[in-house]
Amino acid sequence: MKRGSERKSRTRQAETVCGIHAVSALLSARPQDIYRLWVESGNHNSRVAELVHQARDLGLVVVETERRRLQRLSGELRHQGIIAEAAPAPVRNEQDLAAAVAELPRPFLLILDGVEDPHNLGACLRVADGAGVDGVIVPRDHASPVTPLVRRVAAGAAESVPVYRVGNLARAIQQLQQQGVWVIGSSDRAGQSLYQTDLRGPLALVLGAEQKGLRKRTETLCDALVSLPMAGRVSSLNVSVAAGVCLYEAVRQRQGETT
Repeated sequence: MKRGSERKSRTRQAETVCGIHAVSALLSARPQDIYRLWVESGNHNSRVAELVHQARDLGLVVVETERRRLQRLSGELRHQGIIAEAAPAPVRNEQDLAAAVAELPRPFLLILDGVEDPHNLGACLRVADGAGVDGVIVPRDHASPVTPLVRRVAAGAAESVPVYRVGNLARAIQQLQQQGVWVIGSSDRAGQSLYQTDLRGPLALVLGAEQKGLRKRTETLCDALVSLPMAGRVSSLNVSVAAGVCLYEAVRQRQGETT
């Protein structure tokens, strides 16, 4: 491929998706948005070979190139010998959220109140995918967007879990409540434990930002606040770890429930 055509491809709005899991999820979720795959020449990884075969079956452009160019394309991200250049994922907003919730018999949502670290957002998306969450809601401002780093950490979950970026988190919470969703926030100031709380109905769990926790406005809007028992000297958990604990307690309670 000539450098001129590479520069021309760069004029299109595009994002770089790095790594085997992230590229695999992208190929499954929206192959029509992929401009091309960049693959390291001589790479013998069987998973990379499978993805190349899948891409070619779909009629996608696959470009073999030297490792140096892949490193230049991926920046500080670990690429594992494969990179996809693709159109940015569509941005879902408040209207999309309301429409999706209206179609769900028993919504199961995660709200992240100002999580700015892309590593934490990616990890939260990964655990949300594992728990079967219907969507993750984040504010548009003062929070990490879904960046290439988020996609890399999420290991494919950024494609499988809908992410809703809302302009006003308080208004989004109120809209969810009007739609019958019970909004429960995690806070060390809560009077009841997560394990004492009924999580079986239409549910949105809310977790706060790194070190700061929930904002006061968000706390006041929650239908209930719950805390995680902390038996050691550490006062709090990383937000992605807390998300895992809360979401999987909800999964445990909701298993076998149909209402």
